[in-house]
Amino acid sequence: MNFKELGKQIDFEKGEGLVPAIIQDVQTQKVLMLGYMNEESYEKTIETGKVTFFSRSKNRLWTKGEESGNFLNLKDLSLDCDNDTLLVKVNPVGPVCHKGTDTCWAEENQASSIDFLLQLQQVIAERKKNLSEKSYTASLFQKGINKVAQKVGEEAVELVIEAKDDNKELFMGEAADLMFHYLVLLAAKDYKLEEVVDVLVNRHSK
Repeated sequence: MNFKELGKQIDFEKGEGLVPAIIQDVQTQKVLMLGYMNEESYEKTIETGKVTFFSRSKNRLWTKGEESGNFLNLKDLSLDCDNDTLLVKVNPVGPVCHKGTDTCWAEENQASSIDFLLQLQQVIAERKKNLSEKSYTASLFQKGINKVAQKVGEEAVELVIEAKDDNKELFMGEAADLMFHYLVLLAAKDYKLEEVVDVLVNRHSK
């Protein structure tokens, strides 16, 4: 469903013309702020790609960042089960709160190390879709599953070799290489890291 079709389902009447819009960072998954949209601000948001609210205090449309330059670049939109609340996923430019903090709850907008793996998985999936792109990852996919599997094996051997020494930097480098190529292999097989975690969870619960 495209954003225009989604807009036809929003129940603006329930909130007397306004619906809450929860703003979430598409990469870190952090909730950044809460604003309100009317039909006009929603349409402007999908037209410009920059999140626009209806400001109740100013009684007008307000594009976040119109003065500070800290725009919220639209990445995705979804509607809740009652059709009266929006979840707006964005790429924020700079701090979101007018007080200068990353979020309106004074939290740092940073992904955890585990969250970064999920981000990396997404980037790898995008490389798989765009094989014409000039990147190392795309070139691996172009060479086929045998080459990808071979690289995982090579990196595993190199990690084992480094494990016999006490050079943390070299060991961590090889561990990172293995993790990266492992994610590429999962993507080549159309599997996800979450599925592997599910297997571990099931084993742990038995």
